[in-house]
Amino acid sequence: MNKLICQRCNKEFSLNERIWRCDCGGLLDLKFIPAFPLGKIKERKPTIWRYREAIPIQLDENIISFNEGFTPLIKVDFYGRDVLIKQDHLFPTGSYKDRGASVLISKAKELNVKKVVEDSSGNAGCAIAAYSAKANIKCDIYVPAYASPAKLAQVQLYGAKLIKVPGTREDTANAAMVAAEKDYYASHSLNPFFFHGTKTFAFEVSEQLGWVSPDTLILPVGNGTLLLGAYIGFNELLEANIIDKIPKIIAVQSKNCAPLYKAYTKNLKMIPKIDKQESIAEGIAIANPKRWEQILQVVKKTKGDFIAVDESEIKDSLKEICKKGFYIEPTSAATVAGIKRYLENSNPDEEIVSIFTGHGLKTTEKMVEILREI
Repeated sequence: MNKLICQRCNKEFSLNERIWRCDCGGLLDLKFIPAFPLGKIKERKPTIWRYREAIPIQLDENIISFNEGFTPLIKVDFYGRDVLIKQDHLFPTGSYKDRGASVLISKAKELNVKKVVEDSSGNAGCAIAAYSAKANIKCDIYVPAYASPAKLAQVQLYGAKLIKVPGTREDTANAAMVAAEKDYYASHSLNPFFFHGTKTFAFEVSEQLGWVSPDTLILPVGNGTLLLGAYIGFNELLEANIIDKIPKIIAVQSKNCAPLYKAYTKNLKMIPKIDKQESIAEGIAIANPKRWEQILQVVKKTKGDFIAVDESEIKDSLKEICKKGFYIEPTSAATVAGIKRYLENSNPDEEIVSIFTGHGLKTTEKMVEILREI
């Protein structure tokens, strides 16, 4: 049976209810039985919706899509080692968040939602705004006052209402949650339907490798929307007997904001309060990720690890990868720095997959600042 289940009290809800958390305040997970008709999938258009039977939307008429997905998986040389990179910076709004937005806004349409709210440091807000525009759903996006101007312009030009919130990223999330008391919360970190869009990353990687699993994934983590989605996707493929293992997951954080890294490496029972510092990797600078416990469990279960990279490593990695012809945003460069660090002690025969999460054009002002330092 397909259903929503509360992590805290185990209460169950129908997928047709307009909820994003339980009455008790607990987070919801989506329990869904997917199907993978490989013959049909092979014949369909190269989008995330080729995996139609594995995505929890009931009617095709509710699908909101820009034909996103099936981004290239290419070999990139890192000091003589090939790493497979998923080019999700090539999505319609410039980031992998389109995966989650397509599924979540499709579900909002299916629920006959007229208005959504979301909080974001940039990329998720852009994605939710774009797909809401196509669905003709009103959209309010709450952003930190310090967010990148290029991303804020993108949100506004899609027609969404932009609400700038002074203070921290957490202050922005709190403001959005107040608004969500009356409007549907299209949250990329709390609404479980978003993760059933980002899980298509796993489906695509597996298919592009010939329906097998790589040995290792190296992924950025802030709120965990990609990491948790990837785990859900590979786990569904495993349970369907399509692959025979789930990849080891290596999670990358910025040292200036690394609560998950600290909790994991120090074996803490709770997420620690940290002295958050500004980071050019703003997309993963989350001091209090709501699904922290799930993220830690997934990394541990896959026998993975956390890597924290500093600002100089991120900047150096950005400069180096741009010189290879890839124009990615600094948050993506943090992942590149994590790749370089991981390769120092990796197995030479290990098949590694990573990702470019966002396009450099989305953070032009930061790119110009970095260019001045060269």
